[in-house]
Amino acid sequence: PGKLTYLLNNLTTVQEFILEGFPAVQHLGKPLFMVHLLLYLVSIMGSIVIITITWSDHCLQTPMYFFLSNFSFLESCFITTVIPKLLAIFLSGMQTISFAACLTQTFFFLFLGSTCFFLLAVMSLDRYMAICNPLHYHNIMNMKVCFLLVLSCYLLGFMLIIGLILMVSQLSFCDFNVINHFFCDLGPLVHLSCSDTSTVESLSFLLSVVTILSSLTITIISYTHIITTIVHLPSAKERQKAFSTCSSHLIVLVLTYGSCVFIYVKPKQADRLEANKEAALVNTVITPLLNPFIYTLRNKQVQKALRDALYRKKPMK
Repeated sequence: PGKLTYLLNNLTTVQEFILEGFPAVQHLGKPLFMVHLLLYLVSIMGSIVIITITWSDHCLQTPMYFFLSNFSFLESCFITTVIPKLLAIFLSGMQTISFAACLTQTFFFLFLGSTCFFLLAVMSLDRYMAICNPLHYHNIMNMKVCFLLVLSCYLLGFMLIIGLILMVSQLSFCDFNVINHFFCDLGPLVHLSCSDTSTVESLSFLLSVVTILSSLTITIISYTHIITTIVHLPSAKERQKAFSTCSSHLIVLVLTYGSCVFIYVKPKQADRLEANKEAALVNTVITPLLNPFIYTLRNKQVQKALRDALYRKKPMK
């Protein structure tokens, strides 16, 4: 009897979850659907433009734009794990999601998100090499090295997250199945479990610190050296241009790191679940919308490549 009770207590009786979404504004479902659909399409189109231009224009086939195109692809995949389900909630009230689909969404959200952070750190190192060590830049940052760095970001993100998701899949979920979020994020999901989640929460906190703070540290160190180098540039025009580029990058970095530190770097995942939804909305909708414009489309080289591409497509008179 004791073994039977143990087995029954450890069976996952919940076969599907209900995503609560935003109950206070659910009556505005269709307008919110249109707004978020527009933002999603703009984000995806911005990323497609970046990827197409950087791979088709010979002048943009450099390490910097190689990383930017990969970052754009990664962000498109990242928001696609979340936004389509949010659109379904707004449009038709389809709030249910199966247990397997929920775990899959959690995995890809965390895996792609972690990979984004590592790629941001790599991009910072690339700018450090270009500005602080220009004489050795092209010898060190060749395309083989760039490809290996991007591949390493994906592998590191996968290895950090897969074990955590396997641990979550072994948790028991009993009666209550309403997730206080608009997608299957780790904290709200673990909060529903009727198992002891202390090990999962501790591991999640540790991985959050390793992922977010390690990549943030690399970014801060890189930009510290970059700014120091820029300050010593002889031309005021060069300094202004360089500082303008840094400020644009820092806006996105503050949005990305700020929202994720707020959500994930907490020992208890159940803390402030309601506030986490707003932060996650910024992280999955607003920041990806801004990134194509801030990182690339404001760049004069990309603007020139866009003009050249549009000019080539114009019919000859």
